[in-house]
Amino acid sequence: MPAPSRAEGAAPPPDAVAKAADALAEAARTGVPCPPVRGLIDAADTAAAYAVQRLNTERLLGGGRRVVGRKIGLTSPAVQRQLGVDRPDFGALLSDMAVPDGGTVPAGRLLQPKVEAEVALVLGAGLPHEQNTVADVLRAVDFALPALEIVDSRIADWDITYADTVADNASSGLFVLGGTPVPLTGVDLRAVRMVLTRDGEEVSAGSGTDCLGGPLNAAVWLASVLAAAGDPLRAGDVVLTGALGPMVPAAPGDMFETRITGLGSARVTFGKEEER
Repeated sequence: MPAPSRAEGAAPPPDAVAKAADALAEAARTGVPCPPVRGLIDAADTAAAYAVQRLNTERLLGGGRRVVGRKIGLTSPAVQRQLGVDRPDFGALLSDMAVPDGGTVPAGRLLQPKVEAEVALVLGAGLPHEQNTVADVLRAVDFALPALEIVDSRIADWDITYADTVADNASSGLFVLGGTPVPLTGVDLRAVRMVLTRDGEEVSAGSGTDCLGGPLNAAVWLASVLAAAGDPLRAGDVVLTGALGPMVPAAPGDMFETRITGLGSARVTFGKEEER
């Protein structure tokens, strides 16, 4: 999984990258969050942060997992301003991160989970070109689904900068896809409305335009960045295009459901502590 190419400067120090990757991997293994990794790599060095992400992803792939798609993060202008960045980031979706619609996340599976609702795109064709348009993405997408992304941070108290979240696989955790595919000919993703409930109470809401002006815009950005890095989106990939509303903390016993107009619903429950 190549990282975005470095615009200038030397390659990131291998020892710093390895130490940051080790810290994040140990936090995931033990369930004990680690300090921010910006103390190990330059907080302004995006290439080093993606090198950390790539190293830990390759380690997981060596254990038998496989990449099934990508997630896009930081698609909200408000969150970008909060972290002082002007662009989204991305992470890898692995096969063991998928939770069935209506399924349960076992207690203790994640460290500091939060839930956000998104539009997922499933590709029927690859996007190999470095400069993509909305038309390219429309041709490549097979169908859309409502999705819940369960984000997580291996870094204590979510004390993250852009470099921290990139290194930590864009704060990926798990994801849930709704079960009814919708062709894009039948829905305008900019106009969709999203409501997220926790135990039946609305906790987040938003629209398609809250995701970089529209989920397809986010997909165009991702496709172009990955193709330029030599690792383009491929047929069959799932793309989580970014949150349509604020993320919400999750606790044991919580049940979350999102409904997105034109796409349907997706639901997940967090197991109680005694269910371990």
